[in-house]
Amino acid sequence: MTVMAERAPQVTVDEFEQIAKAAEKLADDAVRFEFIDGRIGVKGMPDGDHAEIVAWLQRRCMQSAGLWLYAGGELGLRVEQYRQGRARPDAVLAAEGTFAGQGDWADPDGVLMTVEVTSYDSDTDRRDRQEKPSSYAATGIPYFLLIDRDAGTVTLYSDPGPDGYRDAHSVKFGATLSLPEPIGIELDTERLKDHVR
Repeated sequence: MTVMAERAPQVTVDEFEQIAKAAEKLADDAVRFEFIDGRIGVKGMPDGDHAEIVAWLQRRCMQSAGLWLYAGGELGLRVEQYRQGRARPDAVLAAEGTFAGQGDWADPDGVLMTVEVTSYDSDTDRRDRQEKPSSYAATGIPYFLLIDRDAGTVTLYSDPGPDGYRDAHSVKFGATLSLPEPIGIELDTERLKDHVR
C-alpha cells in the first residue's frame, strides 16, 4: 500500500533520500518510501494475499534459467527520465547478482521486468496503474507485470517509451499469460482467484 502526498513543496532527490532513510529507521522498517513524479509516497506492509501472490510468481520465475525474482518491495530502483524518481516495486526480475553492491537505490540497468500487485487502498489506481508504469517505461525497463486484484486481471506491458508502455496484453484470473523470451514462461493464473477479496 502506498499513500502519495498531495503536491507539496518540491524536494530534490537527495533530500528525499535523506528523508526516506531517517523515516524508515524511525518506523522500524514498517514502511518504505518512494519518490515518483515529484511526490513522496509511503509504501506500507502488504497483506497476506499480496505476499502469497508475489511468492506464487517467484516460484514460476524460477523456471527461467539465470533470472531471479527479487521480491518483497525492499529493493529500490532509480526510475523515471534521468532517473530522478525512486520506486520500490513489489518484485523485480533480473539476472542473479544484478544488484550486488548497489546500496539503497539500484540502477535499473539489467532489470528485465518490474511487478506490482494492487493493494486495497484509495491510491492504488494512481500509483500502480498510472504513475509507476509510466516511470518504469520512461526508464526503459522492457516489461511491467501488473497483477490487478480489483479487476481480476494480469497485464503484461511491453515496448517502453518516454510516455509509457506502447503494448499491453491482459488476461482474466484463470487464463494463461505467456511471458516472452528471455523470460519464456507460461503463467497459469487460476491460483490467483484464491487471493482476492
